[in-house]
Amino acid sequence: MGHKERIEVPGSEVFGPYSPGVKSHGIVWLAGQIAPEAGDDIASQTEASLAKVDDLLAAAGCTKEDIVFVQVLLDDIDDFQAMNEVYADWIGESEIPPARAAFAAAALPAGAKVEVVVQAIDPNHE
Repeated sequence: MGHKERIEVPGSEVFGPYSPGVKSHGIVWLAGQIAPEAGDDIASQTEASLAKVDDLLAAAGCTKEDIVFVQVLLDDIDDFQAMNEVYADWIGESEIPPARAAFAAAALPAGAKVEVVVQAIDPNHE
Protein backbone atom coordinates (compact mmCIF):
# COMPACT_ATOMS: atom_id res chain seq x y z
CA MET A 1 0.00 0.00 0.00
CA GLY A 2 2.99 2.29 0.43
CA HIS A 3 2.69 5.68 2.05
CA LYS A 4 -0.88 6.38 0.91
CA GLU A 5 -4.16 4.83 1.97
CA ARG A 6 -7.46 5.30 0.11
CA ILE A 7 -10.41 6.29 2.29
CA GLU A 8 -13.91 5.48 1.18
CA VAL A 9 -17.32 4.57 2.51
CA PRO A 10 -18.60 1.26 1.12
CA GLY A 11 -21.55 1.80 -1.20
CA SER A 12 -20.78 5.46 -1.84
CA GLU A 13 -20.58 6.51 -5.47
CA VAL A 14 -17.46 8.10 -6.94
CA PHE A 15 -17.91 10.14 -10.10
CA GLY A 16 -14.44 10.20 -11.58
CA PRO A 17 -10.78 9.26 -11.34
CA TYR A 18 -10.24 10.33 -7.75
CA SER A 19 -10.29 8.93 -4.22
CA PRO A 20 -12.99 10.08 -1.78
CA GLY A 21 -10.17 10.52 0.70
CA VAL A 22 -6.46 9.85 1.08
CA LYS A 23 -4.45 9.34 4.26
CA SER A 24 -0.69 9.80 4.15
CA HIS A 25 1.87 10.41 6.90
CA GLY A 26 -0.84 11.23 9.43
CA ILE A 27 -2.72 13.71 7.26
CA VAL A 28 -6.20 13.07 5.88
CA TRP A 29 -7.42 14.85 2.76
CA LEU A 30 -11.08 14.45 1.80
CA ALA A 31 -12.30 15.16 -1.70
CA GLY A 32 -15.01 17.78 -2.04
CA GLN A 33 -18.36 16.45 -0.84
CA ILE A 34 -21.55 17.48 -2.62
CA ALA A 35 -25.15 16.39 -2.13
CA PRO A 36 -27.42 17.76 -4.86
CA GLU A 37 -29.70 14.77 -4.25
CA ALA A 38 -30.55 16.19 -0.81
CA GLY A 39 -32.86 18.88 -2.18
CA ASP A 40 -32.84 22.27 -3.84
CA ASP A 41 -32.02 24.35 -0.78
CA ILE A 42 -28.63 25.22 0.62
CA ALA A 43 -29.42 24.01 4.16
CA SER A 44 -30.35 20.49 3.03
CA GLN A 45 -27.35 20.20 0.73
CA THR A 46 -24.99 21.51 3.41
CA GLU A 47 -26.32 19.05 6.02
CA ALA A 48 -26.00 16.14 3.59
CA SER A 49 -22.50 17.16 2.45
CA LEU A 50 -21.36 17.40 6.07
CA ALA A 51 -22.89 13.98 6.81
CA LYS A 52 -20.74 12.58 3.99
CA VAL A 53 -17.71 14.26 5.57
CA ASP A 54 -18.59 12.63 8.91
CA ASP A 55 -18.79 9.20 7.22
CA LEU A 56 -15.42 9.63 5.51
CA LEU A 57 -13.79 10.90 8.70
CA ALA A 58 -15.07 7.82 10.55
CA ALA A 59 -13.69 5.59 7.77
CA ALA A 60 -10.32 7.31 8.29
CA GLY A 61 -10.45 6.81 12.07
CA CYS A 62 -11.04 10.52 12.70
CA THR A 63 -13.71 12.83 14.09
CA LYS A 64 -14.55 16.51 13.64
CA GLU A 65 -12.07 17.29 16.43
CA ASP A 66 -9.29 16.16 14.10
CA ILE A 67 -10.18 18.62 11.30
CA VAL A 68 -7.65 21.39 10.80
CA PHE A 69 -9.02 23.07 7.64
CA VAL A 70 -12.35 23.28 5.82
CA GLN A 71 -12.95 24.84 2.43
CA VAL A 72 -16.54 25.62 1.45
CA LEU A 73 -17.43 26.36 -2.16
CA LEU A 74 -20.80 27.98 -2.85
CA ASP A 75 -22.47 28.40 -6.20
CA ASP A 76 -24.06 31.60 -4.82
CA ILE A 77 -22.30 33.68 -2.16
CA ASP A 78 -25.74 34.90 -1.03
CA ASP A 79 -26.17 31.40 0.47
CA PHE A 80 -23.28 32.01 2.87
CA GLN A 81 -25.41 32.84 5.94
CA ALA A 82 -27.71 29.81 5.56
CA MET A 83 -24.70 27.52 4.98
CA ASN A 84 -22.89 29.04 7.94
CA GLU A 85 -25.80 28.35 10.30
CA VAL A 86 -25.80 24.66 9.35
CA TYR A 87 -22.00 24.54 9.57
CA ALA A 88 -22.01 26.17 13.02
CA ASP A 89 -24.45 23.53 14.31
CA TRP A 90 -22.33 20.77 12.77
CA ILE A 91 -18.98 21.93 14.16
CA GLY A 92 -20.74 22.53 17.48
CA GLU A 93 -18.68 22.45 20.60
CA SER A 94 -15.32 21.72 19.00
CA GLU A 95 -12.55 22.62 21.39
CA ILE A 96 -10.60 24.28 18.57
CA PRO A 97 -12.75 24.87 15.47
CA PRO A 98 -10.84 24.31 12.23
CA ALA A 99 -9.57 27.11 10.04
CA ARG A 100 -11.97 27.70 7.15
CA ALA A 101 -12.28 29.46 3.81
CA ALA A 102 -15.60 30.00 2.03
CA PHE A 103 -16.08 31.52 -1.37
CA ALA A 104 -18.24 31.46 -4.47
CA ALA A 105 -17.36 29.27 -7.44
CA ALA A 106 -18.65 29.85 -10.97
CA ALA A 107 -20.35 26.43 -10.89
CA LEU A 108 -20.21 23.18 -8.94
CA PRO A 109 -20.58 19.61 -10.23
CA ALA A 110 -24.04 18.11 -10.77
CA GLY A 111 -25.76 21.41 -10.04
CA ALA A 112 -24.72 21.32 -6.38
CA LYS A 113 -25.15 24.45 -4.30
CA VAL A 114 -22.28 23.67 -1.92
CA GLU A 115 -19.10 21.59 -1.86
CA VAL A 116 -17.14 20.91 1.33
CA VAL A 117 -13.42 20.00 1.31
CA VAL A 118 -11.72 18.88 4.54
CA GLN A 119 -8.21 18.26 5.81
CA ALA A 120 -7.64 16.48 9.13
CA ILE A 121 -4.88 14.99 11.23
CA ASP A 122 -5.07 11.27 11.99
CA PRO A 123 -5.04 11.01 15.82
CA ASN A 124 -3.72 7.45 15.61
CA HIS A 125 -0.66 8.24 13.49
CA GLU A 126 2.65 7.38 15.07
